[in-house]
Parts: sequence; structure tokens; C-alpha cells
Amino acid sequence: MNPNNDPSKHVDIPIWNAEDWYYEDIVVGTRIRSIRRTISEGESMAFNNLVLDMHPYVADEIFAKEEGLFGKRLVAGAFVFSAGLGLVATNCVNAFSYGYDKLRFIKPVFINDTIYTIKTDMDKQPKYKELGLYRASYEIFKNDGELVLYCEHIQTVKYRKPEGFVK
Repeated sequence: MNPNNDPSKHVDIPIWNAEDWYYEDIVVGTRIRSIRRTISEGESMAFNNLVLDMHPYVADEIFAKEEGLFGKRLVAGAFVFSAGLGLVATNCVNAFSYGYDKLRFIKPVFINDTIYTIKTDMDKQPKYKELGLYRASYEIFKNDGELVLYCEHIQTVKYRKPEGFVK
């Protein structure tokens, strides 16, 4: 027997891997660390193909070895950014991306490097009638803890009780 045979009741089932925190729940100074992931050649090239990035440093093994500055192929910075932030993505249904500041590619990442991310809740401030602004830093490290990328993500986040934040 199908235990979920009534579609009208599906909305009552919690969405997996989603959160519903609000502006009031953010605690400045909170930090989280992701699991690690190794970036393979296949996924690096799949990303390059998807975004049409065929720069010789990321797509040409001979160039990278013989003429490149590092002697091996890089992983595209945009992929490091995307994968690194994805490692700590919370999928909060009450938060919306407002933008990114201070995005810096500090050190190169190569195929088969392993990355992880530390996210730190930096600050928050009321902004709109229904939403506040929240800023978090993302530090992406490779291998044994070498910082390779830094950025700050700004999000708008719903107030649980908007009447307390009338602008």
C-alpha cells in the first residue's frame, strides 16, 4: 500500500534538506565547517563545458604543463566558489541572496585538491519592512588548511515578527 497516496497531504511532510530559520534566529559569531570534497577532473571539465570556460589553464593539459605558471591544470575559480559555498548551503526558505562582497581567489586550486569551507555569521541589521540583511563570510580551504578563497555573502532574511522592525 502506498503511504503517500493523497497528494493534498504532501504539503504536510517536511521538505528534506531545507531550513526555516528567521532573522531573529541568527547569532553573530556562529561558525560551521563543511565536510571535505575532492575535485575530480571530470567534474572540473563538466563545469568548464557548462559555462563555456575553455581557458588553457583549466582545459589544456599540455599548455598547463609546458607553458603554464603552475605546471598543472587549475580548477576554474568560479567552480571553487560554487562548490565551496554549496558545501555549507543551508537552503533556508526564508533567506534570499542579496549579493557577494570581497570575493577573492587567494591561491590556485588544482584537479584532485580537496576543499572544505568555514562559514561565519558576521553581522545583521534591519533593512526593509519584512526583511533584514545578514552577512556571512565564507573561507574555502584546500588540502591541509590553505586558504584559497574568501567572500562575504549578503542575504535578506524574513523577520519572524516584522512588527518589531518597522522602518
